[in-house]
Amino acid sequence: MKKTYLKLVVLLAVFLGTVASADAQRGRTRRANTQKPDTAQKQQVVNSQAPTNYNPYGNARIEVAPAVGGFNDSTKPSLRQDGPFEKPINNRTPLPYENLRADDALFSERVWREIDTREKINQVFRFKAEDDNGDQRFVSIIVKAIKEGKVTAFNPDDDRFTTPLDSASFQKALNGGNKCDTLPVYDLKDPTKIDHYTVTCNTLNPDDVLKFRIKEDWVFDRESSRMFVRIIGIAPLKIIYGVDGKTERGSTPLFWVYYPDMRPIFARYEVYNPKNMGQSRMTWEELLESRMFSSYIVKSTMDNPQNKFIRNYIKDPILALLEGDNIKEKIFNYEQDLWSY
Repeated sequence: MKKTYLKLVVLLAVFLGTVASADAQRGRTRRANTQKPDTAQKQQVVNSQAPTNYNPYGNARIEVAPAVGGFNDSTKPSLRQDGPFEKPINNRTPLPYENLRADDALFSERVWREIDTREKINQVFRFKAEDDNGDQRFVSIIVKAIKEGKVTAFNPDDDRFTTPLDSASFQKALNGGNKCDTLPVYDLKDPTKIDHYTVTCNTLNPDDVLKFRIKEDWVFDRESSRMFVRIIGIAPLKIIYGVDGKTERGSTPLFWVYYPDMRPIFARYEVYNPKNMGQSRMTWEELLESRMFSSYIVKSTMDNPQNKFIRNYIKDPILALLEGDNIKEKIFNYEQDLWSY
């Protein structure tokens, strides 16, 4: 009898525990259901207070200023013969290079040099004129060849021509990095009130490209017993100015082009001759191969195991120029010292 009574007590306790657990679960569910509408309502209020078209400049309208300058070569060809005679410039082709064997290279050094177009001898690089084949500025010739798909522009951070630039990246480089500023325009009647805002984007002008960097190799060929120089690449440089807008803080390449690809194009553009316009004028390919420009060395592989630019280990700009001249003299003396008189 006692065993039966104990079994009934245990079954009753289990039944009461199950009922209590079910009631608690239903209570939690009811509380959750009553809280959800409030939370959703609060979230809707928050969303209504933060519209998607939020304007940090208030209700003032924002205008985009038109781009000024830029590499927009819209030169039209002449419909008549522009001159007393026809120029056979479009039929010129560069002479092929002499073959250089690696086994005959007794001496080889790589040099990076910069051309400053503000020097008097280099002012032909900035000759602003238009001809049937377009803008005659040196940088415009390069940009036009890239836009027409005749040559490839490469990443400015690697002068080994490993990463080609697509159209968007190349256009961004020409636009100065697409940096835009939003400037307020005040009301003429009330100078304390802002009428609207103007968005002005930086656009690189061809006249702003004042320097070019050249990568080249100097090789002494034992078979012909002479020194050869081969230009490998050319990069237009963008000058970085200080806060005052006048002090030069340095320069950075916009892009690199492979010079052997540019040779046939340079052979079709004449160089400005300030002394005699009627004389048979040389082409850009002839000027570069004849070394008829002034430049200074900014980096070389000679005594440079850390592969640094001269300005990185010689801070004084005058001493850096002298170090570049010292490298020039060492290359020149190597060839001269091989001969005995």
